[in-house]
Amino acid sequence: MYDPTRLAALVAVAEAGSITRAAARLGYTPPALSQQLAKLEREAGAALLVRHHRGTRLTAAGELLLVRARRVLGELEQARHELARLAGLSGGVLRVGTFVTAGTHLLPPALSAFRRAHPDVELSVTEYVPPEETEAMALGEVDLALTHEYVPGEPMAVPDGLALEPLLTEELVLVTAPGHALSAGSGRLPLAGLAGHPLVSMAPANPNRRGVEAVLAAAGASVAVRCESPGYEVVCALVSAGLGVAVVPEMMAEGSVTPLGMRRLDPPELLRRISVVHRPGGGSPAADTLRALLRGAFARHAAAP
Repeated sequence: MYDPTRLAALVAVAEAGSITRAAARLGYTPPALSQQLAKLEREAGAALLVRHHRGTRLTAAGELLLVRARRVLGELEQARHELARLAGLSGGVLRVGTFVTAGTHLLPPALSAFRRAHPDVELSVTEYVPPEETEAMALGEVDLALTHEYVPGEPMAVPDGLALEPLLTEELVLVTAPGHALSAGSGRLPLAGLAGHPLVSMAPANPNRRGVEAVLAAAGASVAVRCESPGYEVVCALVSAGLGVAVVPEMMAEGSVTPLGMRRLDPPELLRRISVVHRPGGGSPAADTLRALLRGAFARHAAAP
């Protein structure tokens, strides 16, 4: 039985007119492609190519096999499309819900890999503020969603028919204006070290703000909130301008567009857990495929708090 890879090599040489040009088209080196063609000639029991100073031409046996090779490769490509359509990965739309951090740092590489494997599936991404994306899943507005919850904090309520699969857990870290004394040390900063420093924080109802203030108070570091903002991007900008310090997820600190000082806290008990919301046993093939890509990329970091 002829190897389809070698048949594709024969077709490429016939179309390119030389092994060198065919190798460049297929991503081989010329010697590697020559080896594939030599194996094909042994399988065929006949010379398939004649090399000359301007390139390569096919022999009569090569021309005969070329016709069959194109037919075989065409059938295999048709089978691939039909199997993809059967699996629900050819055509259609995959609707994804996300929040800002995940949409910026986690989702793009997974969607890029998905698009390379399934270019016929249209992608739609909608931004939410957690837990809005979970509600959107329950209403059928999206097929898969990324969400987060804080530790310590109340567990997220998950509607019937949905489940959370943790992808990663990140620490919350201290951010300061560049050169601030609290960010000068190399080791972790004890939580009590924040005592007396004004805090830039989220709105009072934000679950992370409540958790941060509770942990700091338990460590003897009650703080006064000087500024409030509804989003981490503005919190980081206000901190960068010297209006106070803040405790934010590590990915937000590292991705800030304004300059910041950063330091890890001790103990590292303030966490943010990022999960994918899915339908166990009832997701579309496209949604299940993207979830597998996300799991493969990030689940190794999903340490339980």
